[in-house]
Amino acid sequence: METIKLELDEKKHGNFNLYVDEKKLGEMTVSLKEDVLTVYHTGVEPEAEGKGYAKKLLEEMVSYVRTNKMMVKALCPYVHAQFTKHPEEYKDIWKK
Repeated sequence: METIKLELDEKKHGNFNLYVDEKKLGEMTVSLKEDVLTVYHTGVEPEAEGKGYAKKLLEEMVSYVRTNKMMVKALCPYVHAQFTKHPEEYKDIWKK
């Protein structure tokens, strides 16, 4: 069973961390400033690749952004690629 937790420092920099049985297997590095969430990087441990964990991190981030009425600045190549491939799905949150 996987769990995703948003863990931020006092400057609102941190990660959406994906854990499986308490072991961290993936992360999405972000920062929050006012109403913009900037995504820098998405990564999954080699042994966890191919299990859809990057997509789950993306879905959790998108849910968080929509819940908190924020926009996303997609500097992460993975997130930018997903937003570009599916612009209608993300048009409400994509800060181009």
